[in-house]
Amino acid sequence: MARPRKRTALLPQRHTEPDLFVCDILDATPKSDRASMEHPLFSLSVKKDMAAFEYQQGNVKVKITPAAQEGRANVFDRDILIYVLSQLMAAQNEGQKIGRRVQISAHDLLKATNRHTTGQAYATLRRALTRLQFTQIETNIHDHGLGEWRSISFITDARIVKEDSTGRLLSVELEMGDWLVKAIENKNVLTLNKAYFQLRKPLERRIYELARKHCGTQDVWRIGLDKLQHKTGSTSTPKEFKRLVKAICKADEAQSHMPDYRFRLVHDILEVTPKSEFRDIYADGGHSGTMDAVRLSTSAYERARVAAPGWDVHYLEQAWRNWMADGVLDAPGDPDKAFLGFCAKWFEKRGRP
Repeated sequence: MARPRKRTALLPQRHTEPDLFVCDILDATPKSDRASMEHPLFSLSVKKDMAAFEYQQGNVKVKITPAAQEGRANVFDRDILIYVLSQLMAAQNEGQKIGRRVQISAHDLLKATNRHTTGQAYATLRRALTRLQFTQIETNIHDHGLGEWRSISFITDARIVKEDSTGRLLSVELEMGDWLVKAIENKNVLTLNKAYFQLRKPLERRIYELARKHCGTQDVWRIGLDKLQHKTGSTSTPKEFKRLVKAICKADEAQSHMPDYRFRLVHDILEVTPKSEFRDIYADGGHSGTMDAVRLSTSAYERARVAAPGWDVHYLEQAWRNWMADGVLDAPGDPDKAFLGFCAKWFEKRGRP
């Protein structure tokens, strides 16, 4: 009898090839607004969360009321916002005027966020849209710091533009909260690793966000478990929270599955250090995402696999875009050639992963 396959820490990549005649949706590098990376605006529960939530950190106050039927918006619902923000940032970098109303392809969204495209996935997407629209947040968070006390939503309207005979969503029109659009306009965002969408556990995603926000490229970032629990918004007991964090660190030590950083629990302190490849990517101190407008052909990905065998081509793409960004170099006249040259030099310097 065949042995059961060992469960890996990361979800598998479900969509490795783009559809024919469809723009490569993975070109838009994942972006997130800084405010929701810093504060626990999303539930960590994968079940319906009907509990009201309150949070205070310094002068920042947040009170969240769940949607009446579907409960509070959760970490996985956040994928929709990351996808839309990424598309808006890419459009803005191309010189397009962006606004609050956005029309998206449900199929493209599911593929970009590494989800199944079955009928059940579309039903799940519909419920997520409801939670994002009707979860109410009362807060004094402002795009540039503290502002007046106000009530906001992640999206203020969701309209199904097209729907097939089975009820599957084909096209959806969203009206984004103005604070999210302003975050894009003011470039008050950070880039996320595409492997973020492969993280299985809500707490893994939340811890990665905090590391990305606070550690950046510094040598080490440390945070006590009590403060970490507060910033993640976890409602577990302190003992259970420590067990969960310890399990994530143990899995990361064994499989190095967490993106960009290594995580180690030392007594009751979480210690976060950037991976060497992450330091290489962000050696210039960050990037503005201006390379998002550059597009690669489908064949470039195949040739990149030959130029840098063993490496994830989408990881290499992100490394290349970040290296080129922020005016370090002008956008290349031949993106495919420039990317393949980068991949060849990357492999020459590092060899197989």
